[in-house]
Amino acid sequence: MRPDASAVRHALDGTRQATFWIEDAPGDAYPRLTADLACDLVVVGGGYSGLWTALLAKREDPTARVVLLEGRRIGWAASGRNGGFCEASLTHGDDNGLSRFPQEFDQLQRLGMENLDEIERTVSELALDADFERNGAIDIATEPYQVDWLREAANGDDAVFLDTEAVRAQVDSPSYLAGLLRTRDSALVHPAKLARALARACVAAGVEIFEHTPVESIGDGTALRTPLATVAAQRTALATNVFPSLLKRNRLATVPVYDYVLMTEPLTDAQLASIGWSGRQGLGDSANQFHYYRLSADNRILFGGYDAIYHFGGRVREEYENRPVTFERLAEHFLTTFPQLEGIRFTNKWAGAIDTCSRFCAFFGSARGGRVAYATGYTGLGVAATHFGAKVMLDLLAGRSTERTELAMVKSRPLPFPPEPAAAIGINLTRWSLDRADHNAGTRNLFLKTLDAVGLGFDS
Repeated sequence: MRPDASAVRHALDGTRQATFWIEDAPGDAYPRLTADLACDLVVVGGGYSGLWTALLAKREDPTARVVLLEGRRIGWAASGRNGGFCEASLTHGDDNGLSRFPQEFDQLQRLGMENLDEIERTVSELALDADFERNGAIDIATEPYQVDWLREAANGDDAVFLDTEAVRAQVDSPSYLAGLLRTRDSALVHPAKLARALARACVAAGVEIFEHTPVESIGDGTALRTPLATVAAQRTALATNVFPSLLKRNRLATVPVYDYVLMTEPLTDAQLASIGWSGRQGLGDSANQFHYYRLSADNRILFGGYDAIYHFGGRVREEYENRPVTFERLAEHFLTTFPQLEGIRFTNKWAGAIDTCSRFCAFFGSARGGRVAYATGYTGLGVAATHFGAKVMLDLLAGRSTERTELAMVKSRPLPFPPEPAAAIGINLTRWSLDRADHNAGTRNLFLKTLDAVGLGFDS
């Protein structure tokens, strides 16, 4: 049942356009680079990908001079705005991995779990203040056709099928028909706290961090130009995520797609009791246009997803972050999910750009004679996968042949997006088609089937 429009207006009244995570963990300030320097490794980008790369490089070789350059503030973009779902999957879900890398899927599953385990150990070992919770996750069926999908995915051990009564005993929503409880392959973090903690760990290890220092060009990979100084580096790791690549070959490999989020005020004990959720798992429904939601440490509910908006030209602009129609839709969907929480207010609303590539999971490579490495295209599931990507970049820069570098996933590249206007037409037609499938028992139309046939299909 749809909530009353007045309840939606009440919930959004007074909501701030500001990222809760960043407000809650403002972080340290680092200097701007103003003088030329030389180093062994320069990392471009101060999100998770760059921070993990710098930290792992320094731990691998404490004598190396490692420099990290960030164009604005550490963790200000996707790494400080995401939902905080730290997932083991390296392939943006099992279905996407099976369809693209069937021969090495089991290996990728093992590597993904090892990657998540290593993140958990590092958080503990370095005492990173990141609100890390390995509580697992529940995939939710809200339409009858999704129930069988979840039942088939259950393995009776780490993925347990929950019927209607069982899933509502975990989290009480009248919209839930079934669930899949995944006990080991998912954790939650406070996104901005994780970025801030990684930056502090980098500095403690000897990494030099410079903020407000955008890189304008990388030349042959050994001379990076910034507005006020030049960095001479033996090796360069590019961790620029959604922003235009400093390598021409990657300019059409990713596009920015905007994702939108709401955050409630802290729930009272009575409100929390009305929905249960004592296990504090991360939640996500099973539609193509899915919602994801989780509890914060102070029992706020983050509720995001569904709309994924591409803007013509693939630009990243602050003005795209405020989209009232999407926030109203999210608020309506929230109150449909939890009608017992009518009267609650959202304190924060925000958005961020996701670096989407055509295979919906990260890709990797090297350039400039092996002096430059890159990892990008995480498509919204990079909280844990960036740790894996950092290791791949360091392997590539060192010229090491490892289990990671021998993967078809690492050796291959996604198909590029076409230039405009074809990109906007194709992306928006895909979004429309996915919406139709969600409202037609999951049946994919001819356009989606054609994308599937040429390796561009979204199935995650």
